[in-house]
Amino acid sequence: MVAPPPSADAALLTLGFVAGGICLGTASGLIPGLHVNALALLLAAAAPTLPGPPAAVGAAVLAAGVVHTFLDVVPALVLGVPDAATAAGSLPGHRLVLAGRGKEALRLSALGSGAAVAVAVPLSLPLSTLVAAGRTELNAALPFLLAAVVCLLVAAEPTWRRRLAAVGCFGLAAALGFLALDAPTAGALVPDAAASMLAPLFAGLFGAPVLVDALSGRGAIPPQVERGVALPPRTTLRAALSGVGGGALVGYLPGVSAGVATVLALGGVGGETGAEATPHGGRERTDRAYVVATSGADTATAVFAATALTVLGDERSGVAVALSAVGGGGSPFGSVPALAVVVFAAGVGTALVPLAGDRYLAAVGRLPHRPLSLAVLVLLWVLSAGFAGWPGLCAFAVAALVGLAPPRLGVRRVHLMGVLLAPVAVGSLG
Repeated sequence: MVAPPPSADAALLTLGFVAGGICLGTASGLIPGLHVNALALLLAAAAPTLPGPPAAVGAAVLAAGVVHTFLDVVPALVLGVPDAATAAGSLPGHRLVLAGRGKEALRLSALGSGAAVAVAVPLSLPLSTLVAAGRTELNAALPFLLAAVVCLLVAAEPTWRRRLAAVGCFGLAAALGFLALDAPTAGALVPDAAASMLAPLFAGLFGAPVLVDALSGRGAIPPQVERGVALPPRTTLRAALSGVGGGALVGYLPGVSAGVATVLALGGVGGETGAEATPHGGRERTDRAYVVATSGADTATAVFAATALTVLGDERSGVAVALSAVGGGGSPFGSVPALAVVVFAAGVGTALVPLAGDRYLAAVGRLPHRPLSLAVLVLLWVLSAGFAGWPGLCAFAVAALVGLAPPRLGVRRVHLMGVLLAPVAVGSLG
C-alpha cells in the first residue's frame, strides 16, 4: 500500500482535531451558564500541552468555539439558564418551551445560527477591509447606537408604568455592572486569563431567578408538541439578518461582547412585545424572532471575530485570544482555512441542535423538576466561585436579587443587559 502524501496526513490530522473540537464544543455548550470565552481561554491555557501542530490545535479551538455558539442555546431554552451571549433571548425561548413548543424553538435557533453563517462567511473578508478603514467612526458611534437600541427596547413596553419600571431595572443592572465587572477575581480556580465576572453576573441575573421560581413549583417542563416552525420566512430572515448585523459590529469593535450583539440584534427585530400570546402572532411571534436573532448574533460574532484576527490581527473574542495564543501572537492559519473550519463546524452544529436538543429536552422533562432546579442552581454557584472566586459568589447573590425584579414588575428581562451595555457605552466614550 502506498503511503498518503504528507499533505494528506496533515489534512487528516487537522480533521481529527476539528472532530475533537466539535465534541468539546458540544459538551461545553450543554453545560448551563458556561460561556464560550471561558471555554476558549481554558483551551488556550491547555494548548501548549496538546500534541499537534499549531494549525491543527487552532482548528480544534475554532471548531469548539463555533459549535458552542450553536449548542449553548439548549440549556438557555430548556432550563432558562443562559450565558452572556444568549441571555437576552433565553427567557423568550424558555417561554416557548413552557408552552410546549421547545422543539420548534430549537429548530428556530438552528435556523438563526445557520443563516448567520451563510451570510457572515461571504461578507467577512470584504467587511474586514471596510472596517479597517472606518473603525474610528464606528467606535465614535457605538455609545449612541447602544443608547438608541436601549430606547427602542424600553419603548416596546406597552404602558408608561412598565416603561418606567424597565428604566429602573436597566439602572439597577447598570449600577451592578459598574461595580462588579472590573472587580478582582480573588480565589478563582481557573487560569487568570479565563477568570471573569461575567459568569456570576449573568448566571445571577438571568439563570438564578428562573430556577428560584421553579423551586416554588412554577416552570415545570410540559409535554412538547411535534410542530414545524411557525415563524414566517420573511420574519425569520429579518431576525437572522439582525443577528448578523449585531455580530458584525461586535466582531470588529473593541471591548464589545456577544452579549451586546444580541441586544443590538433585538433592536432590529421589532414585534408586538405587548400583545397577548397567540399561536402565530403577538408575543409568541416576537419570542420566536428573538430566538432566531440572538442565536444568529452569537454565531455571527464568532465568524467575524475569527476573520478579524486572521485579516486584521485583532483579538475580538475569547476564541480569538485562544487562537492567538496557539499561533504565538497571531492566527495559526490563514483566513480561508479558518472560514473552512467555521463552515464545517457550523454544518455539524446545525444538525446537532435539534438532535442533542430534543434529547436534552426529553431528559429534563422526565427528571423531577424541583431537585433538578436546585442542582442547576448549585452548579451556577460553583461556576461563579470557579471563574471569579469569592467576589463572584457575592456578585451572583446580588445579581440574583436584581434578576427577580423584572417579572415582578411586569417587564422583560432584556433590560437587565444594562449590566454590560452601560459600562461598554461609557467606556467607548473615553
